[in-house]
Amino acid sequence: MFKTISEKILSEHAQRDLKAGDIAVVNVDVIFAQDGTGPLTVTQMKKMGFEKVANSKKSIFFIDHAAPSPRKELSDAHKLLREFTQSSGAILSDINQGICHQIIAEKYACPGNIVIGADSHTCTAGALGAFATGMGSTDIAVGFALAKTWMLVPHTIKVNFNGVLNKGVFAKDLIIYLIGIIGADGATYRALEFSGEVSANLEMDDRFTISNMAVEAGAKVGLFCADEKTRKYLESQGRSECFKDIFPDNSAYYEQVIEVNCSEIEPMVCLPHTVDNTISVSKIDKIKVDQVLIGTCTNGRISDLRIAANILQGNEISKSVRLLIVPASRDVYLKAIEEGLIEIFVKAGATIINPGCGPCVGVHQGVLSDGEICLSTQNRNFKGRMGNPNAFIYLSSPATAAASAIKGYITDPREVLY
Repeated sequence: MFKTISEKILSEHAQRDLKAGDIAVVNVDVIFAQDGTGPLTVTQMKKMGFEKVANSKKSIFFIDHAAPSPRKELSDAHKLLREFTQSSGAILSDINQGICHQIIAEKYACPGNIVIGADSHTCTAGALGAFATGMGSTDIAVGFALAKTWMLVPHTIKVNFNGVLNKGVFAKDLIIYLIGIIGADGATYRALEFSGEVSANLEMDDRFTISNMAVEAGAKVGLFCADEKTRKYLESQGRSECFKDIFPDNSAYYEQVIEVNCSEIEPMVCLPHTVDNTISVSKIDKIKVDQVLIGTCTNGRISDLRIAANILQGNEISKSVRLLIVPASRDVYLKAIEEGLIEIFVKAGATIINPGCGPCVGVHQGVLSDGEICLSTQNRNFKGRMGNPNAFIYLSSPATAAASAIKGYITDPREVLY
């Protein structure tokens, strides 16, 4: 039987042939939870009588959503996770390490793996050719305890990104454009498999951005083939031994094939309050922004910071704008320091925040006031997402965000790129 990437990976982990629509118990390679979902996961494990994790080398609890803790209730939750990792054999990634999805990509996920996490953006690791998907805390508790889970094999939608990228257009614009086409429920419980000449030429940081937002179209997973770029990325992380080729069979069956001509795509934004409320920047009026956020698990990687720094260098942000920069991990932060990017940001007037999720999820470090507008490189702009249901969130690429921080309103990055 000719298989998609999802069918191949799930069949291997179930040790039998599977096709879309089948249900199977599969072995799991990487399991994780974070400080928002981890406490319930621990509680459920203990209710089921489990005190230890089955795979201590790749079972991780992350403290990243409130890092460091802004209030005592969250501090108590962090204490619970720190104590449980000591007793259970799981790994603790504490407040100085960064965002779970970035660290999973840097240190844990490999091509062909099954990765499950108690966080919807677990699909980020699909960029490595891993079947990576988010689940609820109870399912993740079972995953920690048994290193197994059940899975309904998803049907696959193939997305061919072809053509050429226009000036000022980046991976974030591609996925925003796609979600605008198919809608927030256009790929519900489907695997999105990204292909085409543009996909093949994307660097790994760009692929992570696209896989990260697959869930915003309802997808179970967003997959890229594991190719030479994947191998080089893993080699750069000191993990070349875990590389293997991952690709679909030539005659694999796809429920749908979507052709995207990237030559037609301009810099994009998502308007409040849904991710599929998309429009090109050139088609909107000047919308004043109060805060700009560059970072998160979607666009907090070193290439994203380089793009922003290239625009911000020698400029100052508008006096009416607060610019927050959040590296996705400690390693990204260190690279940004070594390359002088942090100095560029500070001189431009930005505030640098500890690697983590704080402002994106509205926990701390950037909660908006009533009526304020934030342009963010994060993945969601739901009402109340950044801590205030009376505020407004727009989504964009780092280039659009940086240009807008300078101008004080949502700006086409082509106006400042040379």
